[in-house]
Amino acid sequence: MAEQRSRTFSWSDPGETLAGITALPGLEALERMLAGELPHPPISHLMGMRLAEVARGRVVWEAVPGEEHYNPIGTVHAGFATTILDSAMGTAFISTAEAGTRWTTLELKANFTRAITAETGPVRCTGTVVHPGRKVVTTEARLEDGANRLVAHATSTILVLGKA
Repeated sequence: MAEQRSRTFSWSDPGETLAGITALPGLEALERMLAGELPHPPISHLMGMRLAEVARGRVVWEAVPGEEHYNPIGTVHAGFATTILDSAMGTAFISTAEAGTRWTTLELKANFTRAITAETGPVRCTGTVVHPGRKVVTTEARLEDGANRLVAHATSTILVLGKA
């Protein structure tokens, strides 16, 4: 049997992130996260993702896929790509939301266009708001490798529940 590998990580209390996202307009909360003034959500530490760019209706996340993300067939699990796509689409919506906006993802559709491996290197995922409706919002995201080749893309539908 091969030598066992391990990976450790730390995260902040998720309540801190939730409090910031709830109390501040979404764009300001994400800008504070980008500046290190508000902690990233725990999932970003687990998956090795980081918020790289923020603008109203558009965000970019970055990550480096590794063998710790592999599935049994020797490629990065689709859940890695789906997680970064979902994060980009959700935070693209947050960047347009008022303070205290409650919401949930209703639907997510992902397409995978090429295999991701540890050799793929860093990936960037750009999420944008397609339709900023009052109750229903649609978003999309593109996940690209370092050569700007599309590796996955997705769309989502978000239900705006109202204010906290």
